[in-house]
Amino acid sequence: MALGWLAITAIALTSFINKKHIATKTGNDKGFAVVELFTSEGCSDCPPADAVVAKIEKESADKPIYILAFHVDYWNRLGWKDIFSTSAYSSRQHQYAEWLNLSSVYTPQVVVNGSKEFVGSEEGTLRNTIKADLQKNAEAQLSLSDIKVEGSKVNLQYKADGNINNNTLLVAVIEKAATSKVERGENSGRTLSHVQIVRSFTNVPVKPSGSASVSLPGGFDAKDYELIAFLQNTSTGAITGATKSAF
Repeated sequence: MALGWLAITAIALTSFINKKHIATKTGNDKGFAVVELFTSEGCSDCPPADAVVAKIEKESADKPIYILAFHVDYWNRLGWKDIFSTSAYSSRQHQYAEWLNLSSVYTPQVVVNGSKEFVGSEEGTLRNTIKADLQKNAEAQLSLSDIKVEGSKVNLQYKADGNINNNTLLVAVIEKAATSKVERGENSGRTLSHVQIVRSFTNVPVKPSGSASVSLPGGFDAKDYELIAFLQNTSTGAITGATKSAF
């Protein structure tokens, strides 16, 4: 009798685990959230936003949440040059101002899936927005393969399924973590921690399948970096599919 109960319990437990696995997989596959933080080491309001996305990044390793920190360069004029900043990332933020009908840009700003924006330190708003977008069906599916580092480039193959009309493929080389000691400007004397820093950002005309060649930053070490790629509508800014990969 005891063996019989043990067998029934084992079957029930196996059934529960299998159902739980299926439910988790379905939930993960349904939607995604691309979180873009526009930040700067020269902005005293930015470290709290950096901390919020770092917390979410730590919690979301097994979820389709893709965080990219774009360091803008327009704060550099105030005495401290952010070594991670570039005018290209400032231009991307200005493009969002056009897509989202904003009168100006600011830091820290978060944009989720190219369609919603708010102050980057608003943790509750960010969590609620991510939760809602994870429940929506993705319009497109994107995958990367054959990722090969060759000198100062990484070459890869991609496949895009679903609605990719009027989309472009964007591939980011992400430095997973770094710290900086700021010596001047609004954050003078502080040591700042960053996560998910965009170090290279490449726009690729998208087809159902194809290849891309992406520049790597100086001092690249594969263990400290990852790739995030996503599809974005060039008319509206809406992001329709995303993925990431280790090197």
